[in-house]
Amino acid sequence: MTEVRTWGTPHGDARLHVDRARSPRATVFLQHGAGGGPDAPDLVALAVALPPQGITVIRLEQPWRVAGRKVATPPATLDAGAIAVVDRLRSRTPLILGGRSAGARSSCRIAHHLGASAVLALSFPLHPPGKPERSRVEELTSVRVPTLVVQGERDPFGTPGEFPPDQRLVVVPAADHGLKAPKRSGVTPADVAQIVVESALELIEQRLI
Repeated sequence: MTEVRTWGTPHGDARLHVDRARSPRATVFLQHGAGGGPDAPDLVALAVALPPQGITVIRLEQPWRVAGRKVATPPATLDAGAIAVVDRLRSRTPLILGGRSAGARSSCRIAHHLGASAVLALSFPLHPPGKPERSRVEELTSVRVPTLVVQGERDPFGTPGEFPPDQRLVVVPAADHGLKAPKRSGVTPADVAQIVVESALELIEQRLI
């Protein structure tokens, strides 16, 4: 059962959606994107599947969304909110930071500060749609710990082929930025969830060896 808690941050109250493992071996801290919340299907899939594997999952709901706003606040406020929460968690298990879209970017930016063991970047927004010249690749390449990107094949924010050749990458066939694939592709939501969960487990297990 998901435990929901309210935590103060420098930019207002955040909500934590916590799915605990009985005997945790690791903690995964996830941030949502600028256009959605902690109920995104990929984040929920991780919250359901990982705790039985001994991995606690914490989904952060940023203050801007808790306050009922429809537009995310600037990137620095997202980073500050996440840092404020994780600094108080004091988890004794290895920490894996992650999230989708804007949450993935934030996790990359704060990974070193928080001593993360790895970063899971779902639908990393490599650039705004149609504007590849405005690349955010440095946020990704500056991460000093193993980083796995799970990217939709048709993501307008950056297709798999646009990423650096040495970037560890898992491709979701036919999927868009929301990791949704058209029905005609034959790729179902269950298929996508399986790809996300298996990719995350592989990354985490490698950091626990």
